[in-house]
Amino acid sequence: MTYSILGSGAIGSALASQFARKGIPVALANSRGPASLSELAGRLGPFVTAAPVDEALRADVVILAVPFTAVGGAVAGAPAWDGRIVIDATNAIDFPAFTPKDLGGRLSSEIVAEAVPGARLVKAFNTLPAAVLARDPAQDGGRRVVFLSGNDNAANAVVADLAERLGFAPITLGTLSEGGRLQQFGAPLVAQNLTKHA
Repeated sequence: MTYSILGSGAIGSALASQFARKGIPVALANSRGPASLSELAGRLGPFVTAAPVDEALRADVVILAVPFTAVGGAVAGAPAWDGRIVIDATNAIDFPAFTPKDLGGRLSSEIVAEAVPGARLVKAFNTLPAAVLARDPAQDGGRRVVFLSGNDNAANAVVADLAERLGFAPITLGTLSEGGRLQQFGAPLVAQNLTKHA
């Protein structure tokens, strides 16, 4: 299975560092091109490859770590999704107020899903601040929790397995309309740094 991260800001870089730490190959792409990522990829090591966006969009699992408002443009050149998995790590934030964006009552993941028709979308890796997401998930004798939700159980299981491989303790919340609501920016689970113990 191939993985890519679209976006090299705080969240994208944090996730890339976790792939590198566990030796899981991942392609990292941004709108500025691979050359702009050479220093970061070099620092993270051989498992993180700077890639053009069109290459990253062909991965089996594509992690969206771009600003919420940039999702449409970022995925515009994607080939048919055909059931591939998209992990929505975005947050709908109204800047500079840093408040939840008014989406007219809709969930941000519903809007992201419309931008990737045919993909199986899973909301994950969006509730931890980037600085926390970048840390070793092993914490206080347990593992840092990441929440995920999605409408396809098999896709949820794939993303939960990835989170496990990265060292996190995944908790699946159910569908986007149920558990996913708790992951939206401003909701109760955002910024909760929880640890799961065996």
